[in-house]
Amino acid sequence: MTTDEFRKLDQAYVWHPFTPMSVWLDDEPVVIERGEGCELIDTDGNRYLDGVSSLWVNVHGHGHPTINAAIRDQLNWIAHSTFLGLTHPAAVELAAELVAIAPGRLSRVFYSENGAAAVEVALKMAYSYWRNQGAGEGQRDRFVRLENAYHGDTIGAVSVGGIDRFHDTYRPLLFSTADIPSPYCYRCPLGLEYPSCDLACANALDAVLTREGDRIAAVVVEPMVQGAAGMITAPDGHLARIAEIARRHGVLLVVDEVATGFGRTGHMFASEIDGVEPDIMCLAKGITGGYLPLSATLATEVIFEAFLGAPEEHKTLYHGHSYSANPLCCAAALANLQVFEDERTLEAIQPKIALLADLLAPLRDHPNVGDVRQRGLMVGIELVAERATKEPFAEALQVGADVTRRARPKGVIVRPLGDVVVLMPPLAITDDQLTRLVGAVAEAIDEACTAAA
Repeated sequence: MTTDEFRKLDQAYVWHPFTPMSVWLDDEPVVIERGEGCELIDTDGNRYLDGVSSLWVNVHGHGHPTINAAIRDQLNWIAHSTFLGLTHPAAVELAAELVAIAPGRLSRVFYSENGAAAVEVALKMAYSYWRNQGAGEGQRDRFVRLENAYHGDTIGAVSVGGIDRFHDTYRPLLFSTADIPSPYCYRCPLGLEYPSCDLACANALDAVLTREGDRIAAVVVEPMVQGAAGMITAPDGHLARIAEIARRHGVLLVVDEVATGFGRTGHMFASEIDGVEPDIMCLAKGITGGYLPLSATLATEVIFEAFLGAPEEHKTLYHGHSYSANPLCCAAALANLQVFEDERTLEAIQPKIALLADLLAPLRDHPNVGDVRQRGLMVGIELVAERATKEPFAEALQVGADVTRRARPKGVIVRPLGDVVVLMPPLAITDDQLTRLVGAVAEAIDEACTAAA
């Protein structure tokens, strides 16, 4: 079929996620047909830099031979077998590998298919842990979250979320939570400045746990970067302070590394930056290198042991999916970790992180750029109508979306979060490609902000 025929069929039958469909139906969407390295190729042969790693999942580039081969090899054995009451080699080997690289005392791996599911499992684990310990129904039934949190789109994950644009519609369906301020230094919710604030946003957890700690099952955080909130980057020490307060009050710590894991921050896991050892950790997105849907919830042995008992005690974790631990996904994840080792990926990206910072520096002086936030290869560029007052653009102008539209003819695919332009390229991106990416986005920002003025 031609590109126009694909577009017409799509607009006739498909409902896209997180997409204003009234706008989509009037658009001429790009139809991606292939991927090579860090580029996407549409049905007309146009090439685009994958500036957001295909929604933060791709790690080593599209079509990496090692991962391709691993999936083909697994197909020669079996594509899928249930993980309920059975096991298979790829899942067993992957669990051992994940435990070996995970921070702290994490020792057990529970598989799902996406980040939201990993968070749902973490919430059930935390709640059931206390109940199995004798806390009883109705006790330890609350969670603490950060403001502006995003942990996925299922009901439990939305309950511990805090982004009004995404979550307000569903508030009547959700369980209540306690919250503490985000480490949003550019727009500090407490009106303070870092570092003289002494991490007051994190210290707020102490008051919450002092007041109702005997009802709190866990504190749930995105470590170091709140991605969907607009790449809000926490200062060093923020996560460590939260962990220390949670430990002191005897409350579990859940870290959601769905977006930050697998090298995005320059470390395998963002928790390592502050030396934090979580009780539960959620992984997804980059776990398979961006190939197939897989997630994992890792827990300590102490938590795992709370679920042991005779069947009639009903301490079992009653959760599972048809495609949990799919062998093809696990094979891709094992190959992904192999590439990290073979190509020394974490070492290789350090100079790229420095280059990216240098390339972004001129944008900090742009009259409509309020803040440039970077942690590793995760970047948020916050656009404002008035830099001096931090006044945002009127929402109706959709300036962030306009930047992405203007970047496409320049050969770059990016996606905004409101008026925060997000850059999160694959870790495999080259220096030349980084330079092209930032240059094209800078031009698009200038054009879009000029048009909105």
